[in-house]
Amino acid sequence: MTYRAPINDILLSLNHGAGLAAAVKAGHYGDFDADITAAVLEEAGKFAGDVLAPLNKVGDEHGIKLDNGKVTTAPGWPDAYQRWTAAGWNGVSGPEAFGGQGLPLAINAACTEIWSASNVAFGLCPLLTLSAIEALDAHGSDELKTIYLEKLVTGAWTGTMQLTEPNAGSDVGALRTRAEKQPDGTYRIKGTKIFITYGEHDMTDNIVHFVLARLPDAPAGTKGISLFLVPKFLVKADGSLGDRNDIHASGVEHKLGMHASPTCTMTMGDKGGAIGYLIGEENQGMRCMFTMMNQARLGVGLEGVGIADRAYQQALAYAQERRQGKAAGKKGDGMDPIIVHPDVKRMLMQMRSMTAAARSICYATAVALDVSVRATDAKVRADAAARGALLTPIAKAFSTDIGNEVSYLGVQVHGGMGFIEETGAAQHYRDARITSIYEGTNGIQSIDLVTRKLGANGGASVWALLDELSATVKQVEASNDPAFGTTGPKLRDALASLDRASKWLLERLAAAPNDALAGATPYLRLFGATLGGCMLAGEALAAKANGEAEPQRYVGLARFFAENLAVQAPSLEKTVTDGAEAVNGADAVLLG
Repeated sequence: MTYRAPINDILLSLNHGAGLAAAVKAGHYGDFDADITAAVLEEAGKFAGDVLAPLNKVGDEHGIKLDNGKVTTAPGWPDAYQRWTAAGWNGVSGPEAFGGQGLPLAINAACTEIWSASNVAFGLCPLLTLSAIEALDAHGSDELKTIYLEKLVTGAWTGTMQLTEPNAGSDVGALRTRAEKQPDGTYRIKGTKIFITYGEHDMTDNIVHFVLARLPDAPAGTKGISLFLVPKFLVKADGSLGDRNDIHASGVEHKLGMHASPTCTMTMGDKGGAIGYLIGEENQGMRCMFTMMNQARLGVGLEGVGIADRAYQQALAYAQERRQGKAAGKKGDGMDPIIVHPDVKRMLMQMRSMTAAARSICYATAVALDVSVRATDAKVRADAAARGALLTPIAKAFSTDIGNEVSYLGVQVHGGMGFIEETGAAQHYRDARITSIYEGTNGIQSIDLVTRKLGANGGASVWALLDELSATVKQVEASNDPAFGTTGPKLRDALASLDRASKWLLERLAAAPNDALAGATPYLRLFGATLGGCMLAGEALAAKANGEAEPQRYVGLARFFAENLAVQAPSLEKTVTDGAEAVNGADAVLLG
C-alpha cells in the first residue's frame, strides 16, 4: 500500500495541539516564517511516498549483509540516502552556520514522523545523526565542530551512539570500554560495543561514532564515564579522509524487525586502539550523552507515531476493500466491506485516535525544546526546558506503546491476512516492537518520570500543565456542542485521577520509594492518556474556531478518545495507589 502523509492532521496537531502557532505569535521563534511549514511538510510527504515507502518492504525482505567488516545495505538504500541528502532533508533543523536550514526542531519532528511512517528502518539512520549533531554542537570543541559538524549536518557523514556493552545495558555505569590519553591530546580506546545502530554501512564514506568509555583513574559508576568522538576514517588537515581507524563491525544482529537497519557489534583495539577525541570534559560523558539521548528519545517516540499511522492507513484501506458478512439488519445477497461492522470501526477509531494523541504529545515536546533555546526571556526558556524534560519520557514511552498497540490492531483488522507477510501488516508489528526497548526501555522512562520529572521544583511543571489542560476542558464544556458528547466530563474525571495519583506518588517517593516505583508504568500511561485526550479536545476546538475542513471529524476523534480511552484513568489511578503491595510482595509468587 502507498503511504500518504496526513498533512492536515499534522498541521493541526503541530500548530494547535502542540502550541507552535501560539509560540510563534508570542515571539519565541524570532523571525521564523510559519507560512513555510505546510510547504516543507508537503515536500517531505512527497519524498517519503515516492522514494522511501517503496523501499520499506524491500529492506525488510533483503535485510543487510556483513562481509569482512563491511555492511551492504538493501538494494536502493545508498541511492535513496544520496537523494535524501541532496534534497537537504538531513539538515532541516541543523545550524545554518554548518550547512543546515535552521528550522525549528518541531518542523523536523513532523518530518521525522513522516520518514518513520514511510520507512522506519531508513529514518533511524538520520535520527541518530541528529542526536550526534546536538551533542557535538553543545559540547564539542571549536576544532571538532569545524572538522565534523558540517559533514554531519548535511548528511555527508552519519553518526552513531555507542553506549551498550555485553555486561552494561541499562546500567551504563558498568561499562568497561577503556580510554587512555596520549601525548598528542587524543585518546586510544579499546573495547566492544553491542546493538550499535548503523555502526557500519555503505551509504556514506565516513561514520562518526560517539563512544562512552572510562579513563584509567576514573571514579566508579556513571561519574567516571567520558564521551569520545571516534571517526571510522581519520580526517586529514585539508578535510580529506585519511587512514582507517581501529574500529570495525565484528558482527551484526539477526532481529525480529528493522531488518534493513544494521545493528552491529563494534570492536575497538585490534590494532592498538581507536583514536578518539574528547567531547566535553573528562568524566562528564553522561551529561554530554544525555544531550544525544534526550533528542533520540523524542525521535523514537516519533517512530512509534509513524509506524502507528502507517499501520492505521493500511488497515483502513483493507477494511474498505475486504468483504465479509453483512451489515446488521441488511438483507439480500452479497457481502459488505468489513468497515461496516461496529467492532472493526471501533478498532480503526482506536488506532487513529491513539496515533493522533501520541503525535500531539511528541510535537508538544519538540515545541517546548524549541522554546527552551529560542525564546529571549530567561524565565520562558527555563519553564519550557522544564516542560520539555517532563514530556520527554512520556513522548518516548507512551508513543512507542501506542505504536505497538496500533500495529497489533492493524494485524487484527487484516484477520488471517495480517498474519501473512504478504500484506505488510506483520512488518509494522515487528518493526514497532523495538521502539519500546531501545533508547531507554519504557519502564526506565516511567521511573524517570516519577523519580525525577514529577518532583522537580516541587511538582511545579506538572501542576502548571494540569492547569492548562483544565482550561481546555472548560472550553469544551462551555462550547455546548452536542457532538462532543461526554468528552468534557470524561476528561475532567481523568484530570482528577492524574492529580490525585501525582500527589500520592510525591508522598510515597519520600516515605516508601518502592511503592512509587511499583506504580510508575501505569502512572505514565495515565499521564499520557489524559494529556493526549485533552490535546485532541483542544485541537477539535481549534478546528472549529479556525474554519478547518470538516471540523466535526476532529470533534468525533476527540470524543472517541475521551469516551473509550481516557475513561480508563480512574482504573489506572487505582493501580498506581492500590497496587504497590501486590507488586512488592511478588517474590512469594515468583521465587517461592
